[in-house]
Amino acid sequence: MAALAMHRRSGLRWGHGPTSPALVRLYVVLALLGAWELAGDFVNAMFIAPPSVVIAKGFASILSEPKVIRAVWTTFWELGVAFGLSVVFGVLIGLPIGLHRPTHRTAYPLVLLVYAVPQVTILPLFILWFGLGPPSKIAFGFSHGIFPILINVVAGVQHMRPVLMQSALSMGASRPQIFRHVILPHMVPSLFAGMRLAMTVTLLGVLLAEFYVSSAGIGYYAKLFAESLDSPSLYALIVLLAAMAVFFNELVRRGEMRFGRWRS
Repeated sequence: MAALAMHRRSGLRWGHGPTSPALVRLYVVLALLGAWELAGDFVNAMFIAPPSVVIAKGFASILSEPKVIRAVWTTFWELGVAFGLSVVFGVLIGLPIGLHRPTHRTAYPLVLLVYAVPQVTILPLFILWFGLGPPSKIAFGFSHGIFPILINVVAGVQHMRPVLMQSALSMGASRPQIFRHVILPHMVPSLFAGMRLAMTVTLLGVLLAEFYVSSAGIGYYAKLFAESLDSPSLYALIVLLAAMAVFFNELVRRGEMRFGRWRS
């Protein structure tokens, strides 16, 4: 009993005391920033700009340049559009493939075959089809993001027990009711797992397209700063990219909490 009481008290301290997970994460981040600052002091700042220099010079140069601000906004909305299209078409294509057995046997191997092709090798085709502007960046990001969502939607639907569908039909449920109360709950965990993966690879696709064939966007300026050895501005762009990824991840997490509330 004494050991159980001690365990409970330690659990309370972990949840609410100075060793809570939030504070531990804060300590880890501060430790990494401190190590980064020390590394920047001992290594050539051309290669590793310490956080103090990044804040003082990198963000200052970025914020004072309207073209870079427009580039950040361009990448942000290109990523948002590409990710949104990936979610919509991933669900619309994944549902019939997962629910209809003949369609699954016919189409799913083709999906896996296309997914196995390295996307960067077909980047010139996207430039040829969509040009050098934002449509090619959106399309290339979409080509990265749709497959994780599609495959996870198919997997989520395939793991649904047929007896649940049969029970709903026997009780007179309509097709919208079956989708709302049977299919959607089984699809939600796999869908949001696919969305987390898709967000990352969609950002990768947008940045690759901007990096190689663009005169705007974060990818273009990251390449420009790297070639000019402007380390503080490059690190500042990387921080902005990380913040962008965290923002979209948080949207996905909140959506998962909203639609997966039944699991708890």
